[in-house]
Amino acid sequence: MKTFFKIAVIGFISGLAGAYVFFQYLTKTSGNPFKQEPAYGMARYDSPAIFPPNTVELDTENAESSDFSLAANKAIPSVVYINSIFKGTSYSPFDWFFGGGTTSQTRVSSGSGVIFSADGYIVTNNHVVEAAEKIEVMHNKKVYTAELIGTDPSTDLAVLKINETNLPAVSIGSSKNLQVGEWVIAVGNPFSLSSTVTVGIVSAKGRRIGILEDKFPIESFIQTDAAINPGNSGGALVNKSGELVGINTAILSRTGSYTGYAFAVPVDIARKVVDDLIKHGVVQKGIFGGRVIEYDFQNAKKYDLNTNVKNFKGVLLESLDRDGPAMKAGLQLGDVITKVNNTEVNSQSSFEEELAYRYPGDKVSITYVRDNKPGTTTVTLTNKKGTTDIVKREIVPSTTLGADLEATDYGVKVSKIKGGYMKELGVPENYTIISINRVRVKDPQEVIDFFEKYKGRVSLYGMNSSKEVLPYNFILR
Repeated sequence: MKTFFKIAVIGFISGLAGAYVFFQYLTKTSGNPFKQEPAYGMARYDSPAIFPPNTVELDTENAESSDFSLAANKAIPSVVYINSIFKGTSYSPFDWFFGGGTTSQTRVSSGSGVIFSADGYIVTNNHVVEAAEKIEVMHNKKVYTAELIGTDPSTDLAVLKINETNLPAVSIGSSKNLQVGEWVIAVGNPFSLSSTVTVGIVSAKGRRIGILEDKFPIESFIQTDAAINPGNSGGALVNKSGELVGINTAILSRTGSYTGYAFAVPVDIARKVVDDLIKHGVVQKGIFGGRVIEYDFQNAKKYDLNTNVKNFKGVLLESLDRDGPAMKAGLQLGDVITKVNNTEVNSQSSFEEELAYRYPGDKVSITYVRDNKPGTTTVTLTNKKGTTDIVKREIVPSTTLGADLEATDYGVKVSKIKGGYMKELGVPENYTIISINRVRVKDPQEVIDFFEKYKGRVSLYGMNSSKEVLPYNFILR
């Protein structure tokens, strides 16, 4: 046992001695074997520069292009915060079993708006305020009760008015001069975060995405990749000079939040809508009397047109209103419209945008191709009623109902309720009467005459500003 122990000690000492000798040999011949060279060389500032001075210059032009502070500071004061206040109905789980009644809850949704004039006119999206019974505008830490001047569902725009002067009106640019790839800045209040600025480029122009529920929708959106989220609606899209080029309106998303696709109404369209609503209370639309679709290989083949063409330029006239302006001007189904006046149109959205600038009574020159032969005709645009008159907003006040009445596409809207039958029944602001005793109503005078002359049981059918059906059953004595 002692012999084994001595052998083990001698072996251990011999191993240490051998390792020490080997280590000394390596360090003298090849340096430290455990030292690793760095992956990237360290910069040395004590050595002469490889390149002569001033060879590499800072690109000041591109550096300035990435600074949007001037444009943002110019636009931010012109963007307001909007609260739309309305009453909605809610249900208890017990209502399903015991037939309980509904309860009314006050709800608030928020959005953005842009100060269009120093005397208090504000433009926003129609969908921001369409359900509102009361509208509040917040600007510069003040809260204003806003008056709804008018709405235009065909462009999803609305105009508000607050009692204030010397407001910082936005500087208005031109959407026609806007170029794809140009920098733009979105200013608004996403997720209730006021005065939020995001930046992107113009991804496309003249986009039609099919979101407007109107008989005569006008969709020619500016597409941008600037981040726009719920609450941005109605806010400003400005260029690098801080000039308004669009009203932020929609996003294309499966989640409901920004995913890279945002859309704005061009400011050139918005300007006409605002002017019309302020002057007339309703937008003046020049009705063409026909519907166009994209002119491409598939549609040309569908309508038995020549598909052996080099370029599919123009739009295809798919339908015509009987005795409408287009038919009276001699246009026919299958005509390929290439120009409106002197402006080329190569998409449905560009055609609709050109008409959006026109008024009833305007004469427009239409250049078209029929059977491979060019032609030109003049179309006299009309209003919805088929005349060339300017349309006025008609509001009929009634002391019996204690409210103002106005004809809409769905029935008769009741607003500014102060007393009378509407107050007694508890009818909410901006309630639309669709039918009375199962008879459709379209004219305010019909409603007034009924309430002034009828006695007996009444079934009032309509919907509130949130488009929730609210029937009323009562007795008129």
